[in-house]
Amino acid sequence: MSSIFIIKVTTNKEESALDLISDRVKKKQLNVYSVLHPHGLRGYIILEAEDRDSAEEAVFNLPYVKGIIGKTVEYAEIKNMLEPKVEDVNIAIGDIVEMLTQFKGEKAKVTRLDKQKGEAVVSLLGASVPIPVTVKIDNIKVIRRESSEESGENKD
Repeated sequence: MSSIFIIKVTTNKEESALDLISDRVKKKQLNVYSVLHPHGLRGYIILEAEDRDSAEEAVFNLPYVKGIIGKTVEYAEIKNMLEPKVEDVNIAIGDIVEMLTQFKGEKAKVTRLDKQKGEAVVSLLGASVPIPVTVKIDNIKVIRRESSEESGENKD
């Protein structure tokens, strides 16, 4: 059975550390099954390995890697970081949303939803030519419902 380890790395160097760990695992053919950096988890990488020795060998003395955090963790403890919560999506077609990542701060209207993929297609309101943009649902925030527009609330 495998164990899950939390690896402390330099903040904003997670992807570089992940690449270095992956390269070492491939070169040395270590018993490491997965290495990932969940969206929004800064300064940490999750590593699944056969045992602590394999995990330590995978990260030992690599740039950006500060070490393995304490004990192993159970999958249930990190499940919410890895599995999207489709049922929690509270976005509807026609909603006005604010972009949180690319086009940060821009307002857009939701034109299509794919809750299984966790994606929404939006049309930027500030653009002179409406271009559909596909974004992850967790990268947008609802600021106005279509129904509140009709009642005259939140008019610009």
